[in-house]
Amino acid sequence: MESSGITGGAGAPQRQDYAASVQRETKSVYEMMRDAKEQAEARRDQLKMPKNTRYGDAPMLAYAKLARARTAGDVDAASGYARRQIAQLSAAKRSDSDNADRIQAAINQLQKAVNRAGRKKRELAQEKSSAKRMAKLEKEKRTREAKRQRHELRRRQTQRMIRESGYLREADVDNRIQSQLAASKLELRNQMRDLNAAAPAPLDSAIQGYTASAASETAAPPPEISLQA
Repeated sequence: MESSGITGGAGAPQRQDYAASVQRETKSVYEMMRDAKEQAEARRDQLKMPKNTRYGDAPMLAYAKLARARTAGDVDAASGYARRQIAQLSAAKRSDSDNADRIQAAINQLQKAVNRAGRKKRELAQEKSSAKRMAKLEKEKRTREAKRQRHELRRRQTQRMIRESGYLREADVDNRIQSQLAASKLELRNQMRDLNAAAPAPLDSAIQGYTASAASETAAPPPEISLQA
């Protein structure tokens, strides 16, 4: 009896230690699963592209950077921004099919910005060359030719700035048009969805009508036959 009591008394702490160990391991596994789930959700959130983004803002910002560019390096920076936005919008187009048309319109505008950046880079090089030629004429005291060169340089710069402001207006108008088209498509989509929800499907209606007709014919009593002598 005494040995039994000793054995039972010694086994109780062991069972408690084992239970505590199992509990700790279970808790550890649970925490690992929870951490893994949180990390997976965080990665999904990072990769998830936001929908209904103001896609038209990217071309306008690209044109604003291009208009502010004063050197070839500034133009390259504006062109690089437009190229990066094209890559991002191309990825967004695959994940946001509802706004695919609007995204493509923004991509088209950004591609124009890249091409126009190349043109501005050439024009800045020409303006720089004209400025050097004007300085040389002034140094040689060829005042009349220097004045004509200065007038031509200012005319080119003015035309370029007017054209660049036109780029901004073009992007703004296109953005507004795309916004109106997107709103119209969304309204039409909602109307079609409401109509489909309100009206029964034609096939279902036909099946229901045929079933009701067959049931009524089966339930109707047979016609009476009168026998006359």
